[in-house]
Amino acid sequence: MKLGLQLGYWGAQPPEGVAELVAAAEESGFDGIFTAEAWGSDAFTPLAWWGRETSRVRLGTSIVQMSGRSPASIAMHALTLDHLSGGRVVLGMGVSGPQVVEGWYGQPFAKPLARTREVVEIVRRVLAREAPVTNDGPHYPLPYDGEGSVGLGKPLRSIVHPLRADVPIWLGAEGPKNVAQTAEIADGWIPLFYTPSTAAMYQPWLDEGFARPGARRTRETFEIAATCHLQIVDSEAERAAVLDALKPTVALYMGGMGAAEANFHNQVFVRMGYADLAAEVQEHYLAGRRAEATALIPDDLVDDLHIVGTADQVLERVAVWEATGVTTLLLSLTDPAEVRRIAALLA
Repeated sequence: MKLGLQLGYWGAQPPEGVAELVAAAEESGFDGIFTAEAWGSDAFTPLAWWGRETSRVRLGTSIVQMSGRSPASIAMHALTLDHLSGGRVVLGMGVSGPQVVEGWYGQPFAKPLARTREVVEIVRRVLAREAPVTNDGPHYPLPYDGEGSVGLGKPLRSIVHPLRADVPIWLGAEGPKNVAQTAEIADGWIPLFYTPSTAAMYQPWLDEGFARPGARRTRETFEIAATCHLQIVDSEAERAAVLDALKPTVALYMGGMGAAEANFHNQVFVRMGYADLAAEVQEHYLAGRRAEATALIPDDLVDDLHIVGTADQVLERVAVWEATGVTTLLLSLTDPAEVRRIAALLA
């Protein structure tokens, strides 16, 4: 199992010390560094900026929001960065949610599965560069001939010859249909709340995708990149403090990342068996009672979502995660010394 450094997206200001983190990851054997985006910083620019000082690690997005760019534009970003990095890009994409897609990007959210399939197909056609790119799908028609068209659209082929036609495409997916489609059309999957205790829930969904005609990968060649926080502690008191510090983020995704009628992250927790808790946390969070929502998050749930313990406990837990099929752990770390310590422990 490989390790990835999850740099995420920015808060109110650019984070400090990232260059040192990236250098530590490069030096200590991490497989890749990954960036994300929400509705502030984008994923590609920080990846290019911090990745310029690296020569070995893969450079991944986890994730790029599909509605923020046209499929051809996404392909152009991936094509360009893949050349500049010598073929190290991993293109992670996802549909986000209706609040962001319609509220921030001003794009329709409907038909996320069909839109995902079209985006992946167009990106692959751009990178293959076998012919001028066209698409007959209803979501991203190429050339465009809909309302407002002047009728002069022309199928085009990338001026630049891509370095790789097979840039790995990983998809963020949470629900049964989305996970199955990911196993069918993608090279890897980026689950947000994958845990050892719930891994069995996902296996039939993945198997359905692998069994479809024309599936791109098999289980043996498919990557699963699970995000978690990993921290080595020296005492039970320190462990309890770390779990407490992680609870606000769990409460945010369970209760605040979406509307009451459409929070896909909340539904993941429902499928995990926390339906009553998810409803109560969401009620508090959407009413502005964030402290009350956070107080409801149990230690056992946070412990299941992350890997926190002594060195021996971490080794044991990592082995459990790997046994469920995880090929990469995307770790959110903030200290270069901790990056090196974790790499040394897990080597």
